[in-house]
Amino acid sequence: MAGRSEILDNPILLVEDSPDDVELTIRALRRNKVENEILVAEDGQKALEILGIATEGGVVIDPLPALVLLDIQLPKLDGHQVLRRIRADERTRFLPVVVLTSSVEERDRAEAYSLGVNSYVQKPIHSEVFTEAVGRLGLYWLVDNKAF
Repeated sequence: MAGRSEILDNPILLVEDSPDDVELTIRALRRNKVENEILVAEDGQKALEILGIATEGGVVIDPLPALVLLDIQLPKLDGHQVLRRIRADERTRFLPVVVLTSSVEERDRAEAYSLGVNSYVQKPIHSEVFTEAVGRLGLYWLVDNKAF
C-alpha cells in the first residue's frame, strides 16, 4: 500500500488525445497547486505501454501513477479497453482511474463503471468550470482519498 507522501510524489498519467484538453487539464491542475509530474499518453496503446501492461516495449514507470485521468474516445485503444486492461493486471488493479470525457452517452458511463472506474466526470464546456472540476479531482484523489 502506498503512503500519503508517496502518492503526492507519484506522477499523474493523463490519457488524452486532444492537445487543447491536455493543456487545459495541466493548467487546471497547476492552478490548483497539484505539483505532481504529469505524464501524457495520446492514445490508449501508449497508456498501456507506460503502465507496463502492453506486450510490446515502452517505458514502464515506477512507481505507478497516483492517478490516471482517462478519456473514453481515444485512438488505437479506447478508454474502455484501457480500463479493462488496467483492472485485469495485478500491478494496476487498484490504481485510481477517473474517466474525464466529453461523452454524454449513458452507455459509456455504465460501461466504465462496470469495468471498475473509480469516478466518471464529464468535461465541462466552460474553461473556468473545467479548471474548478479538475482541481477538485486532483485534490480529492491525491490528498483526501486513501489509496490502497
